[in-house]
Amino acid sequence: MNRLGKGLLVAALVGVVAMAFRVSWNALRDVATATGADSTAATLYPFVVDGLMALALVATLALTGDARRFALRVLAAYTLASLVLNYVHGLVPELHDEVVDWGRLADWDPANWALVLLATSLPVGSIYFGSDLVAKVLHHRPIEHTPTTPNQDETAETYVNRSTADLGESAPAPITPAPAPAPVALAAGPGVSLVKSTDRPPVGAVAAESTRPRRATGRVPAVARSTRPARTPEQLLTEARKATKKWSDRELTAEGIRRAVRTSPAKARVLRDTLRAERARAAGAGGAVAA
Repeated sequence: MNRLGKGLLVAALVGVVAMAFRVSWNALRDVATATGADSTAATLYPFVVDGLMALALVATLALTGDARRFALRVLAAYTLASLVLNYVHGLVPELHDEVVDWGRLADWDPANWALVLLATSLPVGSIYFGSDLVAKVLHHRPIEHTPTTPNQDETAETYVNRSTADLGESAPAPITPAPAPAPVALAAGPGVSLVKSTDRPPVGAVAAESTRPRRATGRVPAVARSTRPARTPEQLLTEARKATKKWSDRELTAEGIRRAVRTSPAKARVLRDTLRAERARAAGAGGAVAA
């Protein structure tokens, strides 16, 4: 909807509200006169009731949370009260003319007492609830969403994806296959010997690698392929020695070695243990020479 359409819609809404207020003003003025209000008070009485409804509606649009629910309750309560008083004004024809018997809004005494209490308590309620709503609106602070900076995202991701290389786990020991049993020589007769070998694989032996071709899972893009050749343990140890030459014992951690030589956490732990052992042997040798 363009600006002209919105302007016409708001103007029409203001016109409808103004006419509705004029209709309600007539009924509320007569009710106020019946409860003992003078001409000036009776003229201002509709502004007290319907005016607080407009104030509660504006506060509902401005507030949030519990304060907004409170404004909605005030709006609902005063709307219902105005509806009841307009309904009574339509049921009692005497209210349209000059009032002779003040304080009489219904023939049944309990109903009359309730209606008089309602009509006379609305101005006091307008003072209390109106002041409270204005205070809530003035002290309301909208919630500001602080944008997350890239550094904060990187810090959080680093914390979550922190490597577990510094845990007190040791590298799993390699499985050593058991030696194959020697062939057994059997005598089959004079000058004839037979060699019998076992057909079953020895216990603890590592299963032979399957010769079945692996199923192709798709071609790896050239960008995703690693350009670094595979390094032997000796090469990794040499690089780790160079990188950690000036490191203190406290800085010599698996995580630091992993980042320095760019290797896996398991290999980094092995390198850490090896370098710590070398430093311990060097410190022991130095202490022996000094002694």
